[in-house]
Amino acid sequence: MINWLNNKGKTLQQAFLITEVNNIDEIGRLQWKQCFNDDNPFIKFDFLQGLERAGCVGGASGWQASHLVIKDETTGKICAIMPMYEKTHSWGEYVFDWAWAEAYERNQLNYYPKLVTSVPFIPATGHRFGFHIDVAPSARKAILIAICEYLEQKMLNYHHSSWHGLFISEEQLALWPQNMGITRKGTQFHWHNKGYSDFEHFLETMTSRKRKNINKERQLLASQNLNFTFVSGEDASLAQWHHFIKCYQLTYQKRSGHQGYLNEAFFLGLRQSMGEVIRLLIVTDCHQQMIAAALFFVSKSHLYGRYWGTLIEIDGLHFETCYYQGIDYAIKNNLSVFDAGAQGEHKIARGFEPIATYSKHLIAHSEFKEAISHYCLQEQQNMTLYMAQISQQLPFKDKP
Repeated sequence: MINWLNNKGKTLQQAFLITEVNNIDEIGRLQWKQCFNDDNPFIKFDFLQGLERAGCVGGASGWQASHLVIKDETTGKICAIMPMYEKTHSWGEYVFDWAWAEAYERNQLNYYPKLVTSVPFIPATGHRFGFHIDVAPSARKAILIAICEYLEQKMLNYHHSSWHGLFISEEQLALWPQNMGITRKGTQFHWHNKGYSDFEHFLETMTSRKRKNINKERQLLASQNLNFTFVSGEDASLAQWHHFIKCYQLTYQKRSGHQGYLNEAFFLGLRQSMGEVIRLLIVTDCHQQMIAAALFFVSKSHLYGRYWGTLIEIDGLHFETCYYQGIDYAIKNNLSVFDAGAQGEHKIARGFEPIATYSKHLIAHSEFKEAISHYCLQEQQNMTLYMAQISQQLPFKDKP
């Protein structure tokens, strides 16, 4: 545990005491909820607690929890919380900095350990700083300044190369002090519900050729006589959960050569703690045998597609399970956005549009800070151009 008093904050008529804790249970569900009170499923206490309790973070995982608790020095009350991890690698982040690490190594400098504020293994945008419900919006920038000062001091004292805040919401990005940190821009492909009445209505907005391609793709799979059923996580049977976990691990093993980041204990823990916001998609064959599955999360406005797997390979099964079934579910349940995960230009032809993602970075080494800043500025310009160009490939009759 590290305590730090932000004396500079007194020039803002407020000082903050920042405490670092290595177990989310030390913060507690109530305090967490009072700071993170939106319905994004991945920043919820139960999700992050589940990662820690199942050993997906901590131990030899390369993710060590070091969450920040920010208190008002005068009142002693919590005014903000920031989840944070000390990292000894860059796996499971989805904002790629391998080239930065290699540049440090070439110059005989240590890039690891580094500090990361993110939801481990989840490339979904959301709030990364939780402000207490009693904190006025006008006070939030002062808290962020205190956090930045703390991080800069921590990097100096404990020899961390950098801090990275990944997939920060635009709302919180706007609060960020202008003279602190480097902004990095990325992109993902999300599907947007434009008031569609059903899947056919969605297809009607596409050009004839693109519409025919999707119909052909779905019709070929229809000949397999498969059944797709969404089940609430809390209603899904233990057998269905075990089937999903088996599919996930088997498919991950085939794709990457090693087990997935998330284990059985984590998924079964979610079944107990967050089942109401989980939708398991179970795929069965004509004999009612389970052959594939996918895991989705829901909020009031979003459907999040996270993990999938299959026991047998069937052409078109991935697209149907991970994209078309999700689109159909979002339309039927009046959800505004379907976030099907990171990357994937192949989503464009299926109606997913490019959206911007953002991260912030604090770099301790002055020369690398300047070099990375120039790199990110050029990358941002290239990303903006790329997004504009790829938008012209959208399958709709009327492009945005």
